[in-house]
Amino acid sequence: MKKVMFMVVALVFMASNMNAQESSNKLHFGVKVGANYANVYDSQEADYDAGGKFGLAGGAFVSIPIGTYFGIQPELLFSQRGFKASGTFLGSEVSLTRTSNYIDVPILFAVKPDDLVTIFLGPQYSYLISQKDVVVNPISDFEINQDFDTDNIRKNTLCLVTGFDVNLEPIVLSARVGWDLFDNNGDGTSTSNRYKNVWGQATVGFRF
Repeated sequence: MKKVMFMVVALVFMASNMNAQESSNKLHFGVKVGANYANVYDSQEADYDAGGKFGLAGGAFVSIPIGTYFGIQPELLFSQRGFKASGTFLGSEVSLTRTSNYIDVPILFAVKPDDLVTIFLGPQYSYLISQKDVVVNPISDFEINQDFDTDNIRKNTLCLVTGFDVNLEPIVLSARVGWDLFDNNGDGTSTSNRYKNVWGQATVGFRF
C-alpha cells in the first residue's frame, strides 16, 4: 500500500512539474494593474524637500520564451509618477504635488531560475502625456495643467528597470524598480527644477 501511495505522489509531482515547464516554454499574453510609489532625485539647487507619492500603474505584457531559462518580455503600461514638495514663498509655507502621466514601453530580458520566479532587467522608453501640479498655500489652492509648448520639458526619455515576477499560474505578482537616465529639463531652458524620476511598482496580473 505504501509503495502504491508513493508511486501516486511521484506521478502527480512529475505531471505538475512537466506542466509548469511546458507553461514556461510557451508564449503568454497578460494584463496587470497596481500602483507606483515615486519620487525624484538629482534636483539642482532645489529650494524644496521632495517626498514620495502614490500613483496608478497598469497595462499589458507579452512573455516570449527563449529556451527554458531565458526570455524577453515587452510591456505597454500607463504609469503615474511625480512627487510631493514643500517650501517657502514670501515667508509663507507652500506645498506642491506633481503628478506626471506616462506611457511606458519596457523591453525586459528575463531569467527564469525556476518555474516560480522570473527575474527582469532592461531598458524602458517613456513618453510624458500630461502633467498636473497642485499648489497649496495660506491664501488659495489651485491646479496647474502643464502646457508643454511653453516650457522645455523632456517628453521622451529612457529609463532602466529591474524586478521580478512570482508566477502562480495564471496569477502573476510583479515588483519593479525604475529610474530615469535623463533629467526632465530638456536642453536646460525650462523654468522647472532639474530632476529625474525614481519609482517602485507593485502589480497583480493575469496571463493566458
